[in-house]
Amino acid sequence: MKLHDLKPAVGAKHKAKRIGRGIGGKGGKTAGRGTKGQFARNTVHPGFEGGQTPLHRRTPKAKGFNNPFRVEYNVVNLDTLESFSAGDTVDPGTLRAKGLVAKQGLVKVLGRGEVAAALTVKAHAFSASARAAIEAAGGTTEVIPAPWGDRRPPARGNAHTNR
Repeated sequence: MKLHDLKPAVGAKHKAKRIGRGIGGKGGKTAGRGTKGQFARNTVHPGFEGGQTPLHRRTPKAKGFNNPFRVEYNVVNLDTLESFSAGDTVDPGTLRAKGLVAKQGLVKVLGRGEVAAALTVKAHAFSASARAAIEAAGGTTEVIPAPWGDRRPPARGNAHTNR
């Protein structure tokens, strides 16, 4: 069997109804559109809802605001740091190697849970409670700068005012 041998099953295809071809047969004169009115005159555009505000005008356009300078952190809590032993250095690389941080990026340590061992924790940000808990256990905290630096635009001074 070849591609040119394929045909639809018998009875699967119907001939299109030829309307508006004179009064000699069915579908002549008004061509199935009734008598007079908006629908007889071909003036209804797609999406018209009878005068009601149409769906494309009822739905709002893109509202809100996406901050291009948003900084998103991978969050690590103190209770996840319990898997490290005393004296270990915890940084984003070791967290990723142990599977405690899912994706590459900035790491922030939060203060849920407790830490018993004295650890050296290096992260991009710390909450105040996490920093206090790590230092209370005899450990140290070190803030790593973001690899791309500060992405915020420079502050506008008086030199840029419109006159």
